[in-house]
Amino acid sequence: MTKRVKFSRIYATLRTTAMFSTKIVFPTKKVTMFKRTATALLSLIAAALVLSACGSSSGGGKNLALVAYSTPKGAYEKLIPAFEATPAGKGVSFSQSYGGSGEQSRAVANGQHADVVNFSLEPDVERLVKAGQVSPTWNQNATHGFVTNSVVVIMVRKGNPKHITTWSDLVKPGVQVVTPNPFTSGGARWNIMAGYGAQLKEGKSATEAQAYLKSLFHNVVSQDSSARNSLQTFTAGRGDALLGYENEAIAAKKKGEEVEYVIPKDTILIQAPVAVVGTSKPAQEFVKYLLSPAGQAIWAASGYRPVISGVPGASTFPTPSGLFTIDSVGGWKNVTKQFFDPETGIVTKIEQSLGVSTSK
Repeated sequence: MTKRVKFSRIYATLRTTAMFSTKIVFPTKKVTMFKRTATALLSLIAAALVLSACGSSSGGGKNLALVAYSTPKGAYEKLIPAFEATPAGKGVSFSQSYGGSGEQSRAVANGQHADVVNFSLEPDVERLVKAGQVSPTWNQNATHGFVTNSVVVIMVRKGNPKHITTWSDLVKPGVQVVTPNPFTSGGARWNIMAGYGAQLKEGKSATEAQAYLKSLFHNVVSQDSSARNSLQTFTAGRGDALLGYENEAIAAKKKGEEVEYVIPKDTILIQAPVAVVGTSKPAQEFVKYLLSPAGQAIWAASGYRPVISGVPGASTFPTPSGLFTIDSVGGWKNVTKQFFDPETGIVTKIEQSLGVSTSK
């Protein structure tokens, strides 16, 4: 649209200049003939410029805007070139944005351009459905809209000097815990619901599970805006334990960070959604690739659990005996209201009592 407006202005300027010149130089009859010729030529030039612009913006390639939560950046460094090497990805280029899932979702809802979104939480996609940016049928496929799986783990220092192996160890006196802020990070909400659900799995009541969360947050010493930032805080030396994604722990170890991780017996299955914003055909093809065996193999090599069967490397991920899903603690719709409502949420009140920001 911008290019066409510019060409219209150029055309108008040239046409006015040509007409002005003919009135000075030529007799009346010649002026008329020249005006007609000049107008025709200018029309052809303008048309050619518009066609050229259309060719450069769509015929010769397509740029896709990917907006995602913080942790899969490393995986996309491999996924995007692999997709661009396929027939469907030929001529496609990408712009990328990464950050806290909630922040990213709100940014797109408020006008940030996106063709594909990959968030940590299903409600962050549903926000865009309500805004009319994502189709209501986005999750009506074989994987229910999810592109990766993971689990919440406990990362510790090399050698695990404080012998942290269970959820109960995290609330012991003197144990410093790092986890992101749940009002900007989707990963933080997974961490919280993992700890809460684990208490229920152990036979505790909902009241006791809520009391556990309060004790846990009293031991939290840092709440960054995203899971990636919390990992950086932890590897920089802050805290004794970090709650986070299994894939982040795997990636940190591969990079040689001085960390280990424990998969609790009772933990939650993290299901990360992906969706197309609008109706872009290249965006649909990209999402299709992310869910393909080839794409899922790259996800698995990056530490994510595949969402389809038969993917090489899937068998290397252990299944915790007490693994549960968000549905077993009420589902995201109920959980969001009960725990994270800005006025009455259980976690909101805990955070406010500790002086932590709950603004979005």
